[in-house]
Amino acid sequence: MDEKTKDLTMTGLLIALVTVATMMITIPVPATEGFIHAGDGVIFFIAVFFGRKKGALAAGMGSALADLLLGYSMWILPTLIVKTIMGYLVGYIAGKGTRPHIGILDIIAVSVGAIWMASGYLVAGSFIKGSLSVALTGLPWDLVQGFGGVALFIPVALAIGKTQLFKQQTH
Repeated sequence: MDEKTKDLTMTGLLIALVTVATMMITIPVPATEGFIHAGDGVIFFIAVFFGRKKGALAAGMGSALADLLLGYSMWILPTLIVKTIMGYLVGYIAGKGTRPHIGILDIIAVSVGAIWMASGYLVAGSFIKGSLSVALTGLPWDLVQGFGGVALFIPVALAIGKTQLFKQQTH
């Protein structure tokens, strides 16, 4: 298989992984008209281990697809924007060359990603709801989701980072 085909296939699989992780277990949050899910932990893993490009594509497209399939259509465009930037930002901060070891820069990267996500949804929610004060009621839930993703990322990344898969190949 040539490199372009391999890259396209991997990107498609990562998008599907984010979609499934986002949809698998959902906890509805009436304050945000959204839900808490494990998708952010997967996005963080992809952005750190596969880089900013795959992180951005998988985050934006996978999360927006999950919103579409779960019936959260008003959030598709904001999700596409917020999660694409989140995936890129995490991958950019984490950088390349530190794999397979998880370091402090990776923890900073995913924490910044969680804060960005919550902030992005605050802005989007302000427009969708027509009120910053109404959108602020969802901020704690978005922070729970984001930092829940950080908490999921750390042990999974540490475990998978020790496998032969990532010792033999990076990004």
